[in-house]
Amino acid sequence: MFFFDFFQGADRQGGYMSFRIALFLSMVAISLVPGYVINGLTYGEYKKLLKSDERDQLLWSAQGGKKSLEVCVEECKSVVRFISMDYTFEELLDQDVASELFARIRAEYEGIVDLGVIDSDGIQRTYAGPYRLRGYDYSEQDWYHKILARRMYVSNVFMGYRKVPHFVIAVTNKLPDKEEYWVLRVTIDVKKLEDAISGIAVKEVRDIFLVDEDGVLQTASTLHGKVLGQYPNFSLPGSKKDGVITVLEESKGGHEMLQATIAVEDTPWFLVLVKEGYVHGKEWETFLRRLRILFVISFVVVLVVVYQLVNSLTDRLMDAEQKRQAILTEVEHSSKLASVGRLAAGVAHEINNPLAVINQKAGLMSDLLELSDDFGQKEKFQKSIDGIQGGVERCKKITHRLLGFARRMDVSLEQIDINDLLREVLGFLEKEALYSRIDIDLSLDEALPAIVSDRGQLQQIFLNILNNGIDAIGHDGAMLLETRQSGPEMIEVLIKDNGPGMTPDVMRHVFDPFFTTKNAGEGTGLGLSITYGLVKKLGGTIEIDSEVDVGTVFTVSLPLEQTHEAGEENG
Repeated sequence: MFFFDFFQGADRQGGYMSFRIALFLSMVAISLVPGYVINGLTYGEYKKLLKSDERDQLLWSAQGGKKSLEVCVEECKSVVRFISMDYTFEELLDQDVASELFARIRAEYEGIVDLGVIDSDGIQRTYAGPYRLRGYDYSEQDWYHKILARRMYVSNVFMGYRKVPHFVIAVTNKLPDKEEYWVLRVTIDVKKLEDAISGIAVKEVRDIFLVDEDGVLQTASTLHGKVLGQYPNFSLPGSKKDGVITVLEESKGGHEMLQATIAVEDTPWFLVLVKEGYVHGKEWETFLRRLRILFVISFVVVLVVVYQLVNSLTDRLMDAEQKRQAILTEVEHSSKLASVGRLAAGVAHEINNPLAVINQKAGLMSDLLELSDDFGQKEKFQKSIDGIQGGVERCKKITHRLLGFARRMDVSLEQIDINDLLREVLGFLEKEALYSRIDIDLSLDEALPAIVSDRGQLQQIFLNILNNGIDAIGHDGAMLLETRQSGPEMIEVLIKDNGPGMTPDVMRHVFDPFFTTKNAGEGTGLGLSITYGLVKKLGGTIEIDSEVDVGTVFTVSLPLEQTHEAGEENG
């Protein structure tokens, strides 16, 4: 109510500026206060949650990486397990069998370096691979004693006889009818582990590597060097299953670092992920920068949106006022037309009575002249009588047109031949078109069915459009009237001219009340807006297509039968 009363005052003072400013400031304040509160809460809560979120995210990444490594190791173990179950000790002692088996396995699984069969005394009886290790004694090797105590064993990464980093997967099998065991040993290059780690998709992790329980690097580290080097920050996690998060010392950039450590099951390894940039690092700075940008953008968006809303609301109020004035003007205009119509009907009837007398007397004079004897001025008298009768006929046509204009005010539905109606309307404009040297051609479909509509309103529609076209052409132009059936229930009337045409901006407003391109005092801007309303009332549509320096085409579509609503509105 405040704004409505304020608006009424502003309207009475003849301006909307105060209303615009008051509404704009109020809406901006209402919009921005919640924004300030939300930004403050977001700042505080995000600062609290970022630590917990980063820890959880890093631990989740470590658990995902652990599963990927376990899948890789399990694949290698499956190969060893399959061989030990499918081949006997005696079969694998055959060097040809062992070499063929190794070739098949290596073709299928990359990273496998060699394969060996070790007897119960720790001597490698069969070897397949690039080195000369057949007959080597492993009885003193640490991994050999561990495998004898277990069914399946995965070793740490070590150098061994090969002098290259590798690890061993070995399985023991009992000799038939004996209490002794033989060992199947497969050597795998450490590059297999490095490839598995590099395939782990972990976002924003600075370093990722494997260590054993003594902190010896099992794979190369970006920050701490090559394989078998010492990692200084390692400590065994309290829970080997879930992993642990450790906050390391500050890095050179002044940011804290997080370390996630988790055990890889059924192996002697621990997966380590190191992430730099913690809560006061890049993430926090990025958040603050985005928060500031978001607030600035929100502030600008609020200003723009509120400005547009205020303008739209004010413009709608102004437009409503203009439409109200337009409706009042249209009513006044229609009232004037009705008065002119009634006057025209009265004048036509008053003129028709003496015209009938004049026509009757002229006919009587013509009959008497034919019955009389010839005399010197008889022919001259006959020509005069014919002139009187011709003038009477011309006056009859004029009064007929006046009566047609008058019937336009008395709305009624009737069957109408649209072609005849167009010819009738053109009769009103013949003199004006002839004076302006405008050729009006007709292309009428004589097979068109009659339509049921209001004759007077149709006359006004086409009279307005034709007048508009003649005014637009000015002098020395051409117009074409075309009729056709556009569907089973519709007909179309096309009115084309080769006038100056209209720009797209003018076309958008051509049916708006009081819009005119004529000079001040030369037009009211109501002709086409009234035409548009009449067409809609009759259940039709009107479209316009125009091109500058080419011309304009009005297309009026009308139904063959009036709808019930249109008939009531017209009645």
